[in-house]
Amino acid sequence: MKCATNCTLKGEIVKFIIAILKPYKLDEVREALTGIGVQGMTVTEVKGFGIQSGHTEIYRGAEYAVNFVPKVKLEIVVAGDMAEQVVDVIQTTAKTDKIGDGKIFVLDVEQVVRVRTGETNEEAI
Repeated sequence: MKCATNCTLKGEIVKFIIAILKPYKLDEVREALTGIGVQGMTVTEVKGFGIQSGHTEIYRGAEYAVNFVPKVKLEIVVAGDMAEQVVDVIQTTAKTDKIGDGKIFVLDVEQVVRVRTGETNEEAI
């Protein structure tokens, strides 16, 4: 059974949070999220650009353009009632007040299944 918008199977709402951050903020953000009860996350090293559009660097005397800036992508699945707190913690912890601090996306999850046990949705997080 699938949900059209918020997953409400068994009365549970589940959210998928994607955060793109500066790499040196990762440990601080992870510690803050663990402190509020987030039990797991996936981290991927990514490259991208937004308003900052890359920069130039000098390597062995030669200047070259770096069009994609290194970032980390956090992927977190949480109970719906915890999503706002997770977003607030990420935003306050990752913020440097400089361009390129990142973005946070919150999506609805249709279904979560734990492979080992068959548990679903909030029980599977």
